[in-house]
Amino acid sequence: MIEPISTFALDVRRCSKLAEYDECVRVEHAVWGEAIAVPSAVFVVAHHTGGQVVGAFHQGKLAGFALALAAMRAGKPFLHSHMTAVLAPFRDRGVGRRLKLFQRQDALKRGIDLIEWTFDPLEVKNAHFNFVRLGAVSRRYIPDCYGVTASPLHGGLPTDRLVAEWWLSSDRVKSILADDAPPINRSPERVSIPANPTEVREANREAAARVQAQARENFQQWFAKGYAATGVESREAGTDYLLEPAAAINGLRLPDLAEI
Repeated sequence: MIEPISTFALDVRRCSKLAEYDECVRVEHAVWGEAIAVPSAVFVVAHHTGGQVVGAFHQGKLAGFALALAAMRAGKPFLHSHMTAVLAPFRDRGVGRRLKLFQRQDALKRGIDLIEWTFDPLEVKNAHFNFVRLGAVSRRYIPDCYGVTASPLHGGLPTDRLVAEWWLSSDRVKSILADDAPPINRSPERVSIPANPTEVREANREAAARVQAQARENFQQWFAKGYAATGVESREAGTDYLLEPAAAINGLRLPDLAEI
């Protein structure tokens, strides 16, 4: 049993040993099952090729990890954060945010100012974390990014994903991390996700597919017009993604997509 949040101690650091990579795999299996897990060899490769393997340890035991791969686009390096996992007893304690903050600090020390990752647009809790807690934005939508998998987490649906862009040295990110979020521009556009999409996916695949298809169409429509998702807003019937013109986001000057 872990101690209360008020006394919760966490050691966040790089992982560099084979035994630690094996432990990361065990965390993967506990969080997502084996169907979509990556083997420890991928962690080894990430460590030796400029990526990141970051672990959060509580009393010497791995509570969660983040795995990022070295990447380059248009001649500029960035990191692709492939996965972040936290064991169930440690969730909602800030472990995920501590992992991301370590990723940011490490990247900036190496002169890297962009970390990207993908996430399911129907997982609105993740969207809140990405946009509201970290300051990421999204202006790309990848239909069926990883293909249809055997994982029960995906419910047999296409693995549609939003791409989060985390511009580490931007004023937007600095302000949000300092709990002083810049305002969203007035009258943002909205993409609505009904309440409890995960439960819908588990109970009625056809209904979930319709929700996903509508979200895909709406996101692609606004992204094609030069908008970016920058926040979420809860309401009784569900959650709204908030979208602003990508060229007019407070505290953030985005490069053209062709340049990243």
